[in-house]
Amino acid sequence: MWTFILAIVTLVLGFVFYGKFVERFFGADDSKPTPAFAKSDGVDFSPMPTWKVFTIEFLNIAGLGPIFGAILGAMYGPMAYVWIVFGCIFMGAVHDYFSGMLSIRNGGASIPEIVGKYLGPGFQNFLRLFSLLLLIFVGVAFVSGPAGLLANLTGGGLKIWLYVIFTYYLVATLLPINKIIGKIYPVFGAALIIMALAIGGAMLFGNINGSVIMPELSAASFKNFHHHPTENILFPMLFIVISCGALSGFHSTQAPMMARTIKKESYGRYVFFGAMIAEGIVAIIWATAAMTFFNGAEGLNETMQMPKHNPAWVVNEISIAWLGSIGAIFAIIGVIACPITTGDTAFRSARLTIADVFKFDQSTIKKRLIISIPLFAVGFVLSQLDFATIWKYLGLSNQVLAVIVLWTGAMYLAKTRKPHWMLSLPATFMTVVCLAYLLVAPNKNGGLAIDTEMGILIGCMGGIFAFALFIIRIKRVTKIKED
Repeated sequence: MWTFILAIVTLVLGFVFYGKFVERFFGADDSKPTPAFAKSDGVDFSPMPTWKVFTIEFLNIAGLGPIFGAILGAMYGPMAYVWIVFGCIFMGAVHDYFSGMLSIRNGGASIPEIVGKYLGPGFQNFLRLFSLLLLIFVGVAFVSGPAGLLANLTGGGLKIWLYVIFTYYLVATLLPINKIIGKIYPVFGAALIIMALAIGGAMLFGNINGSVIMPELSAASFKNFHHHPTENILFPMLFIVISCGALSGFHSTQAPMMARTIKKESYGRYVFFGAMIAEGIVAIIWATAAMTFFNGAEGLNETMQMPKHNPAWVVNEISIAWLGSIGAIFAIIGVIACPITTGDTAFRSARLTIADVFKFDQSTIKKRLIISIPLFAVGFVLSQLDFATIWKYLGLSNQVLAVIVLWTGAMYLAKTRKPHWMLSLPATFMTVVCLAYLLVAPNKNGGLAIDTEMGILIGCMGGIFAFALFIIRIKRVTKIKED
């Protein structure tokens, strides 16, 4: 219980103190007009109340990520606490904050345009394609999963539900952000938070009365509890499995959408840094709940080996057992509504990314349809693939995007004559993680499955090499400015 409480308190203190430090370090300035006012168009650039922007941002970046990812990460054991807490504060929240604030400072630009400005046209063109593919895959993954669950619940056909969800996606993508997203997202965002808090409260009450035993982090916990440890290596795979809740590149694709609605730069700490901390709290709750409900990481691993026992099943079982009929309602919202609301903003971000690349005006529905129809056609074709096939490509690509954005933020700091360590050190660490994962992870998970020690060594060398290149690059940039 004390590990759980300490983790939550640390995350909150991280927002209060480190969040304020990051805000001052960046130099948030309320005298600068935000894109919501400077480029107001009533469609994508539209000022909204901060509480509403926060809930939309939270739901955009959360969905099922901090629930499913945390449950899968809990299979590695209590070490998941360390990554979620410290990853969220010092990497994920900083990554999200700089993604949003750099977009604000650049007129609400999409992340590929920001990367291009600070890392050059090569990275920009790569990221234009890379982020677009990631957004489409996220949108497809978050339509395929809910459609399958709805088909099972109602007995209806899978394609019928695919048509229904894609129709909603199209409408949500085309209409002004304050018409659908601005109205229903706060409701679902609040439901996700209430669901997590209710599970956390039930768990603490159960621990106090002795009906459950919550896991504690100890010296014996610093090991891999996974039932297939040779295929699911603690380092680096834990850092890929738990992305939402700790660090997720997908968030950088969503931040610009909210950067176009924020009224003041000082609100960025609450919207970007704050939403990530909130997601970390949700991840801690569900990682703890999964281990607690099944009597530890060993019990969780044992039950997850059974047919049809997946994270969605875990959410359903825990919600109903601890919250009763109300829990069942929240479970349905969690495993169906939340991913749908993440998927529609993924497609909306994809539309905005394409529009930014081609400088294509989006002021009318006709112009938005020109981009949206081909985009959804591609998405529908990809939705015919197996869900597991779609999902396995998201983990690594998600963290690769995070690495590029962290290096971008580090370059921004270097160019503005500020110490870059806040972002260059996390960027170096995640470069090592991604390279090591690519080398040592099993083929079925997108890796090359080479010798673990050799793969990690090469990953470390790659991270050092990337850092050295970064130092050389900033010295050149500084010298050019001085000349």
